[in-house]
Amino acid sequence: MWKKEDSRPQGVPEISTGPAGSPSTPAHSRDASASPAPSGRAVACISQGIHIKGEITGSEDLFVDGPVEGKLQLTNGSLTVGPNGNVKADVTAREVIVRGRVEGKIAGRERVQLWSTGHVTGEVQTQRLAIEDGAVLRGKVETGKPLDKGGEDRGSAVSTSKSANSVSVGSGTAVI
Repeated sequence: MWKKEDSRPQGVPEISTGPAGSPSTPAHSRDASASPAPSGRAVACISQGIHIKGEITGSEDLFVDGPVEGKLQLTNGSLTVGPNGNVKADVTAREVIVRGRVEGKIAGRERVQLWSTGHVTGEVQTQRLAIEDGAVLRGKVETGKPLDKGGEDRGSAVSTSKSANSVSVGSGTAVI
């Protein structure tokens, strides 16, 4: 009789699902002492021993745990900056997860998440923003749906509107 397990190609690790049905780390790689792996779809990794200066573009998920300088653009991918990651770049991605350091403009189309170990200096634009206790964010934040380019005055230190919540921190420091 045919079983679901028999249809999986050999050499491919089994991926368990979390409570909401989203993929999580492979069942065989779970270790309480190990740091969480990048998303289950991650296909590229920049480790601590690799230093990149320049432009990185692509449409896949990327895990950065080393130094990167320049420009990072993932059209339909997710960027995860690991705890040892140090990114000095303008970042554009569908989703950005920060566990290390990012300096520059972050544009996350769907979501930007700062873990407790995350440090961001610069501008953040996203639909949804999640910040854990202990994370550091210094700069300008714009969340919600994009604003009309028309007649909104940006001269004040803090401003909000009904279509989007836009928060600019005057001196550029917000410690959560």
